[in-house]
Amino acid sequence: MTNQRQEIVFDLSELPEVAERVLLAARGRKKWTLTGEMGAGKTTFVQALCAHWRIDGRVSSPTYSLVNEYFLVEKTTQKQQLVRHIDLYRLQKAQEAIDFGIEDYLYDDAYCLIEWADLIADFLPENMFRLQIEALDDGRRKISFS
Repeated sequence: MTNQRQEIVFDLSELPEVAERVLLAARGRKKWTLTGEMGAGKTTFVQALCAHWRIDGRVSSPTYSLVNEYFLVEKTTQKQQLVRHIDLYRLQKAQEAIDFGIEDYLYDDAYCLIEWADLIADFLPENMFRLQIEALDDGRRKISFS
């Protein structure tokens, strides 16, 4: 990751503030990749983002549904903005992602937060916001982003 920034999270209670700083660092980019080992906290981070956006309802992992959709209300315009949380973990080939329309999701105006995006690396726009979460031995999380 070039121009990479990092945050160390000691406790889940810190996630809302970290999510806000990461969102500011994204500079309006709406297409994100989230990488990290199983259990590193990718979905937990998405939940913190959605809480920051004041998204109502349960935010859960889309491992089996592939795509979960939520709506946030933009603070400045009061318009609804679509947020898609995508999890490609179960897919075996990039063609499976193409078959369910991943390319449309990558180039529309909605937020798109993609876990396990390595599968579709060849299709990702250049300007993706990239976030990596690493579980450290002592239980802390290192969140790197650019």
